[in-house]
Amino acid sequence: MDNPAEVNKDARVKKMMLILSKATIDNVYACFILANGARMEGIEAEIFFTFFGLEAVQKKKLEHLHVATVGNPAMHIPTLLGGLPGMESFATNMMKKEMEKLDIPPVGEFIEILEASGAKLWACKLAMDMFHLEREDLVDEISDVITVGDFYNRAQGENTHLLFI
Repeated sequence: MDNPAEVNKDARVKKMMLILSKATIDNVYACFILANGARMEGIEAEIFFTFFGLEAVQKKKLEHLHVATVGNPAMHIPTLLGGLPGMESFATNMMKKEMEKLDIPPVGEFIEILEASGAKLWACKLAMDMFHLEREDLVDEISDVITVGDFYNRAQGENTHLLFI
């Protein structure tokens, strides 16, 4: 590929729309790092938290996210071993320690950073209703609770990219 600095400015990404449907710690950080990277490059970034992805922005759950050790092919451990008591906690703590070494903030702090950078954080109305959640259950940084249609309407425009995580 060409040097990114030489890419036609009219063809550059202008907006990243990320959809987070799972709140495993690896998915949450992947989403947040991509959104933060977009903001650092001057690209608009919006995250739509739906289904289990809502756990990443629930006040009672965001500090208790974990690595999924069962059924995760990237773990490179047998499924049976991943299901042993303590394995999930062990893998989660190892990942958190490695992220801390790289100065990657905890989830709650990362949410604050994203909001301060201008990223928009949306909660899915359908998932909120399905899980019987109220706006008060979510972190204050959530911009609003919106429908899927509202989210798609926000994705209109040239050079907008949607990414499902």
